[in-house]
Amino acid sequence: MTAVDTTATADDVRSAPPSPPSPRRLGGGRTERWVLLLSALSSFALVWVAYENLTPASGIVGFVLCWVVAFLATVWLAERELHGSTAATDQTMGLLIVLVGAAVVGTLATILGTVIVQGLKAMHLSFFSTTMAKTGPLSKATDGGAFHSIIGTFEQVGIATTISVPLSLATAVFLSEGRGRLVRPVRTVIDAMSGVPSIVAGLFIYAAWVLRFGFSGLAAGFALSILMLPTVTRTSEEVLRLVPSGLKEAGYALGSPRWRTTLFVVLPTARSGLVTAILLGVARAVGDTAALIATAAGFDSLNLNPFHGQQDSLPLFVYKQIRIGLVDSQTQRAWTGALVLLGIVLILFVLARIASSGQTVRLPRRRRSRTTQGAPE
Repeated sequence: MTAVDTTATADDVRSAPPSPPSPRRLGGGRTERWVLLLSALSSFALVWVAYENLTPASGIVGFVLCWVVAFLATVWLAERELHGSTAATDQTMGLLIVLVGAAVVGTLATILGTVIVQGLKAMHLSFFSTTMAKTGPLSKATDGGAFHSIIGTFEQVGIATTISVPLSLATAVFLSEGRGRLVRPVRTVIDAMSGVPSIVAGLFIYAAWVLRFGFSGLAAGFALSILMLPTVTRTSEEVLRLVPSGLKEAGYALGSPRWRTTLFVVLPTARSGLVTAILLGVARAVGDTAALIATAAGFDSLNLNPFHGQQDSLPLFVYKQIRIGLVDSQTQRAWTGALVLLGIVLILFVLARIASSGQTVRLPRRRRSRTTQGAPE
């Protein structure tokens, strides 16, 4: 055989297209760090003089926004002089993305920090075991608790989950697997339900149920199920669309009907995503307040029967304490209730992330028989 010459000639090297420049990290070099530092200081000084002395504007928010705009403009001008307009635009857009991400994380951290700091002031063990039945407006912040509200929240959300999950999964399967004329109208209705305000769902259940049977946790569950249904349906539909079509075709090739393939192939494959969709719907319903005002109405004592009588929940507990707000103790209880509610929602989202990650099942390797172990490759 003739050996192939793999050495590159000088003509090949000259004719090869130039490799694209490697992207520079934001602030990766000493020059880049000096550009960012000097741009921040110069833009701060410029905005300070113009914003505070030359214009009638005031306020920290406006000052920060003007500083960010001036900072980005200064960075772009400096990078253009050093590396050209293309590199300057790339660096400026990367810096803008970093600043937006930092603003989002900072806002979330501020909200979490405020709720945690304020909520811990009235946090005590009896908060999870007592009610507000014997607590007056002049009681201390550590008197009373939200045991009745926590129980009401779990019962109402449980009723809503029981009602909405089967309907949502059936609708999602119909939207992802169906081919009839009703697919588009049903999807349009689900999209419209996603934008319905929660107070509208509460007023609907109030007119259809509460006026006849009275306030109850069941009515609150009906209202929350209306809010959960579009969230779970849309998320489940997207999850079912991610199932490989080869699995469905394999089931059809084996003679399995469509319903059996969907039940025993599609749904088990998308199980982790469906669990995530359900938990996201529960997290959507657990913190709603407007729908509960017109259905559960709230109650200061423990009501274990969700089918009869008014019932409280954590969102209603926080709303009532803030709405009254005559003394600081009531406001502190509201912060504590918000902290407990935030903890429940956080647990649900953590469970959703764990369920969405899934686990890959590794099948054991097939052992070769003794007759094939000594066979040549």
